[in-house]
Amino acid sequence: MTDRTALLKRITQTPGKCGGRPCIRGMRIRVSDILETLADHVTASEILADFPDLEPEDIQACLLFASLSIDFPRIAV
Repeated sequence: MTDRTALLKRITQTPGKCGGRPCIRGMRIRVSDILETLADHVTASEILADFPDLEPEDIQACLLFASLSIDFPRIAV
């Protein structure tokens, strides 16, 4: 299993690049693009074949980033 900190270092945000949205390793491949593709039932293997610069850990990093992005405490009323 890959270290979570190392995975998260693969996600970058650069002002002016892709509108400042989170991308993978400084490339113009947005985290949201990978997540939407996975949601459309495209397998990780197919994504890696379509984007030869990506590595399997990049997809893991996108999933981890997304899970941490929505993990916030809620106050029950």
